[in-house]
Amino acid sequence: MMMQGIRKASQGLLGKLVISVLFGVLILAFAIWGVGDIFRGYGRNEVAKIGKAEIGVEQMRTAYQNEIQNLIRQQRRQISPEMARALGLDRQVLSRLLTESTLDQTAQGMRLAVSDDTIRNLIFDDQVFRDAAGQFSPARFNELLRSNGYTEQSYVALQRSTILRQQLSEMVVGALTAPVALQEIGSRLRNEKRSITFARMPASAAGEIAAPSEDQLKTFFNDRKIAFRAPEYRTAAILSITAETLADPAKISDEEAKARYEATKAQRFTTVETRTVQQILFPNEEDAKAAKAKIDGGETFDEIATERNVAFNDLTLGTFTRAQMVDPVVRDAAFGLEEGAVSAPVKGAFGTVLLRVTKVDGAHVRPFEEVAAEVKQELATSRAATQVTELHDKIEDQRASAKPLAEIAKDLDLKLRMAGPMNAGLGKPDGSREEALPGGDPTLQAIFRSDIGVDNEAIRLPRDTGYVWFDITKIDPARERSFDEVKAEVETQWRADETSAKLSAKARELSERLDKGESFDVVAASAGLTIETAADLGRQDQRPELPGTVVAQVFGTAAGKSGSAATPDGGRILFKVDSATVAPYVRTTQEAGNFERLLSQSVGEDIMLQYVAKRQAELGVSINEAAFRNATGGAQN
Repeated sequence: MMMQGIRKASQGLLGKLVISVLFGVLILAFAIWGVGDIFRGYGRNEVAKIGKAEIGVEQMRTAYQNEIQNLIRQQRRQISPEMARALGLDRQVLSRLLTESTLDQTAQGMRLAVSDDTIRNLIFDDQVFRDAAGQFSPARFNELLRSNGYTEQSYVALQRSTILRQQLSEMVVGALTAPVALQEIGSRLRNEKRSITFARMPASAAGEIAAPSEDQLKTFFNDRKIAFRAPEYRTAAILSITAETLADPAKISDEEAKARYEATKAQRFTTVETRTVQQILFPNEEDAKAAKAKIDGGETFDEIATERNVAFNDLTLGTFTRAQMVDPVVRDAAFGLEEGAVSAPVKGAFGTVLLRVTKVDGAHVRPFEEVAAEVKQELATSRAATQVTELHDKIEDQRASAKPLAEIAKDLDLKLRMAGPMNAGLGKPDGSREEALPGGDPTLQAIFRSDIGVDNEAIRLPRDTGYVWFDITKIDPARERSFDEVKAEVETQWRADETSAKLSAKARELSERLDKGESFDVVAASAGLTIETAADLGRQDQRPELPGTVVAQVFGTAAGKSGSAATPDGGRILFKVDSATVAPYVRTTQEAGNFERLLSQSVGEDIMLQYVAKRQAELGVSINEAAFRNATGGAQN
């Protein structure tokens, strides 16, 4: 609200004069009292310093957001800020940036360099930057750089740094091979197989759980208050503009759409003819002519194939378009046949053949009426893309006048979305989830870094596809909930814990009986359990009947011994390891060669990490935790 007031005050001439004097006094005060971190040196805008290099807040924030987006694409689900931090993603990104800076400064200290010719050849040889003719395309090069947020200079600098880092890595760990003893240990860990006898213990096997008393529940609640704490919830007004949201297909005329359709019909809306072709190969033309004569006399193509010992699966060449058939003679013959017809002998590049076309899928052009809506949407989106920048400037002008987003949306006839109340993981107080926000995780993080009345900067969407603005309208602080509020949740968790404890004790009792020599049949029968077996169980196996947690416990138990492990459904699995076997390590196999390369690479990475750690100790590293939290959206102390 203070910023909005300053904006309003600065609109008039007198207001501008007053504001100028005010800020002049503030700047002078900072100079007199020596508050210099705002303007110089290692201050709140630097996340870390290593040697002579600094990692800025924006550099850290950009790298962190990119890493989260990569993880979202890999996992195909939303990753909340809490999840990212729980995975240690923020620290991993900072570590990577520090490592890169370490190697860059080391290369500089060694006076290593990469020639311009090397960089030029690297770019020209990159298949990504080539056009349909296979030639380097400057237009495609510039387009891809721009869409990924690079300038030519920044991309060249990135490639130069990457090559120098690779050279350093080769100097430190190049040609390293893992010792044979380590290979044998690794092979055992990878290839050991185990056979087990096991039985499922459902949650019901724990027996009856008596109803808890009020005092029991309160004690349980008091010992675990933090687990039942209500998180902070926020409500925000969100305004987003993208070409897709601004597009209005109704404004595209049929004439415009038809013109676009005709221009792209051959490439986008035409399916070319395909044919499924079979062939029988003959040693010479005479044999092929004789076979064709038999077919003309009444024998079938399949019967000729049988006579010549051609398996049915070997008859079919495949399904091709005309352009996909390499041999022009065979292509012309195949595409000149009617469906089901057999050709005369064809002298192809690989011998004389008889051809049969078993299926013809003719060329098909989707009519304009079928794709009109799609074409209009595409045209409208393309046209709207030019409006995004213009609309962005209009919104920013109104924001400069201290207008709230709700008024701006109304003035410009834009849709305003009210999101929340929601926590930092998009959860809502009633247990449901807020729909994904425009801009995804960066928008959510920005909302939880801001405050009511703060003038928030617009969030630019990836690849410059649009912008997102938001205003925080309400904050419900995190708080401890009373026992009465969460009594039902407390009882549910209490029962789950009691069930788990009883089941674990029962499994431990049964396991002890097995280790004392009782047979699995007798022990299982006494507990009413059904016996199952699993053979050739690998350390990395994930079987439906044996979750990963159980497999890990199996491989942590000695052969001949028993144990138990919890399952995701609240039950347990009782097991006995019947055998543990591992095949001899034969270094001459292809699999062993591949493993040796992977293991050597892993050892090399470990050595490289030690080298980097030593160089960082020599250069000196300091981290500004406050700036780090600011860049990654972490909680403030």
